[in-house]
Amino acid sequence: MGDDNQTYTAPRAYKICVSGAADTAHCGAGAQEKAHALGAAIAASGSILIDGATTGFPLFASQGAKEAGGRVVGFSPAASRRQHRHTYRLPTAWHDLIIYTGFGYSGRDILLTQSSDAVIVGCGRIGTFHEFTTAFEDHKPIGVLEGPWATDDIIKEIIAKARGENVAVVFDADPQTLVAKVEKLIHAHRVQGKRETEDQTIAEIRDLGDQ
Repeated sequence: MGDDNQTYTAPRAYKICVSGAADTAHCGAGAQEKAHALGAAIAASGSILIDGATTGFPLFASQGAKEAGGRVVGFSPAASRRQHRHTYRLPTAWHDLIIYTGFGYSGRDILLTQSSDAVIVGCGRIGTFHEFTTAFEDHKPIGVLEGPWATDDIIKEIIAKARGENVAVVFDADPQTLVAKVEKLIHAHRVQGKRETEDQTIAEIRDLGDQ
């Protein structure tokens, strides 16, 4: 029998969403390798990789996570495994669990980002920007993986022209360094989440991300 006065503390397992293009043909050289390294870094940190149960950049990241011994959960736009495979023609490999939302791509994106503690954005196009802006509006910690693609520059422009002061976004070209930065933001977000004002919390998280 254990001590009734002991408090059980669950192991830390952040849920980090990887957002990126389903087709990486436009992403430039090394996109697959960078995505794979990103997934491996998430697994090595002890976090759970969350993705859209799709092809391309997120799938390469999921493969990297699973090969490194990590856990991967996918959110599918389909309502069933059959629809996922035969209508959307999406893969089931490299996932421990796939949640079939039945909400299509746009609805899936909202559930995907809201179920995550943070979002990391790689090379992407319109769907990736939808996930980014959804996370941005929800004040989620966001990491942007820099690479031989235009996504990171476009996000910097969006932040400059939008309410950039209300969200914590960090950038880095190294997947392992980026994951460490993002987990630092998640920790700050959890610790400081009960401050009197949201603006104070977000400002302090942003300052921490710049360190």
